Order: sequence, then C-alpha cells, then structure tokens
Amino acid sequence: EVQLVESGGGMVQPGGSLTLSCLASGVTFKNYFITWLRQAPGKGPEWVSGINIDDGTTYYADSVQGRFFISSDIAKNTVYLQMNSLQVEDTALYYCAIPVGEVRINDLSEADWSGQGTQVTVSS
Repeated sequence: EVQLVESGGGMVQPGGSLTLSCLASGVTFKNYFITWLRQAPGKGPEWVSGINIDDGTTYYADSVQGRFFISSDIAKNTVYLQMNSLQVEDTALYYCAIPVGEVRINDLSEADWSGQGTQVTVSS
C-alpha cells in the first residue's frame, strides 16, 4: 500500500521559516516525481514545487521561487520543502503527491497518490 505522510506544518510569523516533510512508503521512491500542492481557505489548489527524485531536478512556482527549496533524502524516502520568508499568503493546507504525469499538477485528481496534508499558518 502506498502512503504519503506530510509533517512539519505549524504557525509562524511573517518572515519566518518552516520545513515540511513528506515520507513515502510502499513505492520505489527514486522512480517518481514528488510534488507539493497547497490549498488556501476559499481558494483553489495551487501547485507549489516538485522534484525528480532520480536526478534531483527541482521545479518551483513563480510565487515561491527563491523562498522555497525542495530536496530529497532517498535513504529516508523523504522529500523536504524548506519554506523561508513566509508570507500571510502562504497560509494553506500543504499536500505532497505523486503525480500521474507532469510534475506541475492543478489539483490532486492529477496525482496517483497524495497525503492528508499539513497546515501552515502565517500570521502575526
């Protein structure tokens, strides 16, 4: 059974940092892309970032470029999303997912598997 479990969310002040983790099980980790999608209250889902586990190629949405950094640890079957200079607009439920095809997905219906999400709240 494939499982993705996100962790690391929380509440932080604007300008602060958080690192999210996505632990994958039941898959040969290095054969996949892992992607992060977020959904803020009252808004549609927004793709955030992704990584090709095999070769380490990373992808970022314009809204997080230069602030968020994605990485992977194959030995731990884990992908990390380091989020710096957080803004109120980054407040959302963050999901990690294994996309069906392209790393940039519009919503979780374009993923084979996804986690339950971890809440990030940026507030003063």
